[in-house]
Amino acid sequence: MKIAVIGAGAVGTYFGARLAAAGEEVSFLARGRQLEALRNRGLRIESPAGNLRLLEVRAADSCAEIGVADLALVCVKSWQVPEIARTMGPVVGPRTALLPFQNGVEAAGQLAAEFGWRRVLGGVCRIIALVESPGVTRHVGGEPLVGLGEFAAGAEGRLAAATHAFRRSGIRTENPPDITAAIWEKFLFIAAVGGVGSVARAPLGAVRERPETRAMLEGAMREVLAVAVARGVRLDAGAVERTLAFLDTLPADGTSSMQRDIAEGRPSELESLSGAVVRLGKESGVPTPIHAFIQGSLVPQELAARGGPGGGGPA
Repeated sequence: MKIAVIGAGAVGTYFGARLAAAGEEVSFLARGRQLEALRNRGLRIESPAGNLRLLEVRAADSCAEIGVADLALVCVKSWQVPEIARTMGPVVGPRTALLPFQNGVEAAGQLAAEFGWRRVLGGVCRIIALVESPGVTRHVGGEPLVGLGEFAAGAEGRLAAATHAFRRSGIRTENPPDITAAIWEKFLFIAAVGGVGSVARAPLGAVRERPETRAMLEGAMREVLAVAVARGVRLDAGAVERTLAFLDTLPADGTSSMQRDIAEGRPSELESLSGAVVRLGKESGVPTPIHAFIQGSLVPQELAARGGPGGGGPA
């Protein structure tokens, strides 16, 4: 299978490397120092699940250079999806499947607006990983897992092929009966953990152990649950308890990608996480005071990182 990984960050390089090692034809869309490293030095994965080194990596700086793929993993940050979708035409053919692996709940719809729902699969992934240096990705913790599903009739063949490729690579792969609910359940987790961790400026262990911040985590999760139910998503009431139990199994020193981006002055997924909870809550008539507090507290740093009022950081 020819696979295009659109975005060579931690998620894209980890899953792309596993797929390549299993024999799939994988190309990475990258830029800057990451592109240079992939082309000249290959890709190294450091992981409790087993280290991996790819000495030869297909890396490109445009979708035209990659060409039509059977499967495109869209692994850019959530706020980058609309823009990258407008450049993905050369990768998308009549039988291409598009698989978004974003933290929010809007990426699939943004891709469908460009290419139609029949081409878009639903995807969730769980992994704690970071790009340690150009060409080196470190899997910090959590068993890597992907969940794949379909939104529209006619995608069954694409779903089966993608599922087979991931399973053949050794990655734990599931097909949830309701992929929309699965995406929202991950959103419930990452919006709360990313938001509370960013405000508290503390790793996961400290946040979950303090009664005050644990209460914020649970409250933030319950706000997402209420918004999901109001929007017709079949997310059951046990999602919060399951998520808190899962959170307690993660490494104490873990941090979310949003938290790391904010701490380091980079543009983050704030508006796609807590910002989206607030926005979708308003549309659905659901109050979201915890996420409103998170968004309001962090927006000055976000604007500064994007070169807006209050700062002159990188766009």
